[in-house]
Amino acid sequence: MNFITTFGLVASILVANSALASGDYSLGPRPQFLVLDMDDGELKQKLMACLNQSAQKSHFSIGHRGASMMFPEHTKESYIAAAKMGAGIIECDVTFTKDKVLVCRHSQNDLHTTTDVLAHPDLASKCTVPFTPANPEEGKKANVECRTSDFTLAEFKRLKGKMDGADVMATTPTAYMNGTVGWRTDLYASRGTLMTHAESIELFKDLGVKMTPELKLPVVDMPYEGLTQQGYAQKMVDEYKAAGVKAGDVFPQSFSIDDVKYWVANAPTFAQQAVFLDGRMYKNKMWKPTLADMKEIKSSGVQYIAPPMFALVEVNQEGQIVPSEYAKLAKEAGLGVITWTLERSGQLGNGGGWYFQTVKEVTNNDGDMLTLLDVLAKEVGVKGVFSDWPATTTFYANCMGL
Repeated sequence: MNFITTFGLVASILVANSALASGDYSLGPRPQFLVLDMDDGELKQKLMACLNQSAQKSHFSIGHRGASMMFPEHTKESYIAAAKMGAGIIECDVTFTKDKVLVCRHSQNDLHTTTDVLAHPDLASKCTVPFTPANPEEGKKANVECRTSDFTLAEFKRLKGKMDGADVMATTPTAYMNGTVGWRTDLYASRGTLMTHAESIELFKDLGVKMTPELKLPVVDMPYEGLTQQGYAQKMVDEYKAAGVKAGDVFPQSFSIDDVKYWVANAPTFAQQAVFLDGRMYKNKMWKPTLADMKEIKSSGVQYIAPPMFALVEVNQEGQIVPSEYAKLAKEAGLGVITWTLERSGQLGNGGGWYFQTVKEVTNNDGDMLTLLDVLAKEVGVKGVFSDWPATTTFYANCMGL
């Protein structure tokens, strides 16, 4: 029996037998790899001493789209892998199909890079922008856009999740889909079961994890065939109510402050853990945080704010990673802070890319990931960290007793 078959069998058993029991979690070799790659110091020694520690579930560890570094994102297999790694909270990004069924996808218009839709000619022809091949001689990229709202639920369910990626200079749909970056893998992409939002809720209940759904901003005009933005926000919450999920087990998220304010006014029990995903610092390069702004967000009923990692840290004159002004102001305003996304940058020898942009001058090896995580946890005081490979955040949380 090979590993993939074994993992599928274990996954079936997990779902059939409800929540993962204490001691059933497995972190694999990556935490050790990262610790050994760290610069020498007290933190490395502390983490080294925890390498043989038994893994336990942690709510500090949030599965970002599941375990999407190596499993197709927002699939049953990715979610189960995240739970196996001890993620105490798992994310379903929520959008909708043509027949207005809520489903788990990172974006309403990413099916061409996250699924095998282009391998189904009858479905591919229904895409908002059908596939147009690249013209390498002229340097023109391939063009395609496939939305969940292009398909009914029955059609959506015919698709298989794949690793997010595309060869934009491809001249055929098959070549276009073959775009997984080198530091990821297609090893676990042989099966990628897509899920409705309601199905994800039942799976998460079985796995014994809390849930953090993100209401994705639609790319279609709203109202959509009678579905208003407010109705969309309410429908997401209603599916938790219908499934008998306690409000305390749900952290609803949105990049739209208006969505969060809607929940505050119309779903107050669920809004107690609502998360405002803050992207203002990269959408507007001139934007600067202020205490008045943070206090206004808090006074509107928002409990948690969640910017990208780089917004929370900077490098001081001594070359140390320290909390940023944003982090200090959020704390002063009484906002809980969550951040994203660890393990989404590949190898860190080049400075870590977008997520590490404010600390790139002191980022030069993969072990620096744990150095940043330590500052986020201890000095910034984040309540949780989204990770594409939850074993890393679970290991750190277990070691530090979070």
